[in-house]
Amino acid sequence: MTVTKMSWRPQYRSSKFRNVYGKVASREHCFDGVPITKNVHDNHFCAVNASFLAIVTESAGGGSFLVIPIEQTGRIEPNYPKVCGHQGNVLDIKWNPFIENIIASCSEDTSVRIWEIPEGGLKRNMTEAVLELYGHSRRVGLVEWHPTTNNILFSAGYDYKVLIWNLDVGEPVKMIDCHKDVILCMSFNTDGSLLATTCKDKKLRVVEPRSGRVLQEASCKNHRVNRVVFLGSTKRLLTTGVSRWNTRQIALWDQEDLTMPLIEEEIDGLSGLLFPFYDADTHMLYLAGKGDGNIRYYEIGSEKPYLSYLMEFRSPAPQKGLGVMPKYGLDVSACEVFRFYKLITLKGLIEPISMIVPRRSETYQEDIYPMTPGTEPALTPDEWLSGVNRGKAMDAVLGGDKGCRMGPRPPLTSFPPPLLHTDPILISLKEGYKKTSSIIFKAPVKAKRSVLVNGIDLLENVPPRTENELLRMFFRQQDEIRRLKEELSQKDIQVRQLHLTLKNLRNNPKNN
Repeated sequence: MTVTKMSWRPQYRSSKFRNVYGKVASREHCFDGVPITKNVHDNHFCAVNASFLAIVTESAGGGSFLVIPIEQTGRIEPNYPKVCGHQGNVLDIKWNPFIENIIASCSEDTSVRIWEIPEGGLKRNMTEAVLELYGHSRRVGLVEWHPTTNNILFSAGYDYKVLIWNLDVGEPVKMIDCHKDVILCMSFNTDGSLLATTCKDKKLRVVEPRSGRVLQEASCKNHRVNRVVFLGSTKRLLTTGVSRWNTRQIALWDQEDLTMPLIEEEIDGLSGLLFPFYDADTHMLYLAGKGDGNIRYYEIGSEKPYLSYLMEFRSPAPQKGLGVMPKYGLDVSACEVFRFYKLITLKGLIEPISMIVPRRSETYQEDIYPMTPGTEPALTPDEWLSGVNRGKAMDAVLGGDKGCRMGPRPPLTSFPPPLLHTDPILISLKEGYKKTSSIIFKAPVKAKRSVLVNGIDLLENVPPRTENELLRMFFRQQDEIRRLKEELSQKDIQVRQLHLTLKNLRNNPKNN
C-alpha cells in the first residue's frame, strides 16, 4: 500500500460545511478568574456537559478541580468551592455520559474517584468521594467512560495497565496488559466494541476490551503517534503525532489493517501536541494544538483524498486544553454544530468557541443535525461483561414529547465477549433536547475488611503511595501526637488535683 502525501493547500469543493466559522463568546459569557492548573501533563484538564463545567485547578498539598454550573458565567470568586479529595495532582476528569452530575477523576495518588455533584453546584468544598477505586500501582493518567454501557469506566496508569471498573460493584473486572510503556491516549469506536490506544513505545493498537486481545498493531517509526480517535462508523482511525523531521503530522488508518496509513499529512513545524476532535454527525475533524491559538477543521470523506481542508479558526491566545460540549447541549437555533471551551492559563479564562454553519433560514436544519447519541445507556454492566449483542435502537425526541421508539427492539442474544456490537441509543435535537436521564448512581456498599496483627489493623494502616500522601500522613501523626500530649497533660493536672483533694480530706480534723 502506498502512502499518499497530502498538500497543505486547501482543496475547495461543494460542501455544506465549507463556510463553518468559529464564534467566540462575549466576555460576560466566559468564565473569568479561574486558577487553571500549570501541570505539564498532556491532557485537556477540562470536562463539559449540558449542566456543568469542570476545570482542574492549581493547588498546593493535593489535587483539586472546580465544578461550575454552565449558566454561571462571569468572574469566579477566589474562594469558590472545589472538589479537593485527592492527595496528588489531578491528571484527568470525565463526566459520566448518562448521569450528568457524576464525574470521574484520576490522580498522581494512584486512585480513581467518583464524585456526585449536588444539584445547582457546590456550596462548600467536597472532600469525600462516593467511590474510591484503587488498583493501579503508579499514578493514573487517563480515564474514559464506555460510550454505550452505564457504570463501566476505563483507567490507564503509568504501570502500563488499563483497568476496566464495574462501578456497580466498585471493583476492577478486567485488565488489559498488552502495553510495554506509558499509555498516551484511549479512544472507543461508536458502539464501544473496540478500543484504540497509543503508547510511548511508538505503537498504535486496536484492542478488544473485554478479552484484552490485540486485534491490530502498528509500529509507527516514521509517524510517532501521540493521540488517536475513531472516526465514527467509517472503520477508520486518525492519529496525530510527529514525523521523522519533527514536524506535526496526522495519519489516517484502516482499523482492520494497520500495516500502513492510508494517508499522511504534515501540518506545521510547531512543537505543541495536536489534539484531534471528531464530530460523527457532520463528519468534521477538528485539530487544535496545545500552546496554539488556532483550530483547523477538515471534512472526512469515504473516497480519496479522504481529508478535505475547510478552514481555520485563529486566535492570538494560546490554549492549555479544550473541553467539548455534547451534542444535546448545543444551540440548534443558531446552527451550532460544535462548541469548545478553551482554557487560557495566562488570563485565567475559559472561553467558549461555537462552530456555526451559516444559514439564512431560522427553521430547524435537519441536514446538519442527524440522529445523535443521547443520555440513555444501551446496556447494563452485567450485559456488556457477559457479551450481550443488541441490535441498533433509536430514541427520537420530536416536538418536545417523551420520545418514540423507531421500530421494535430485537431480542437479546448472548455471544462470547468478543462479539459485542451495540450501537448507542440515538435522539433528535429538534425543538431542543431537554430530557434528563432518570438513572441514579448508587455507590456499592463494601463490607469493611480487617486484618489484625498484634492488635493493629493492617488495612487501616496502608503505607503511603506518593510523597504528598507521606507528608499528609506525617502531619496527621504530628497532630495526633500533639493532641495526645495535651490530653496527657490535662490528665496529669486532674491527677494532681485529686491528690491534693485527698490530702486535704485526710488532714481535715473534722474527719478524724
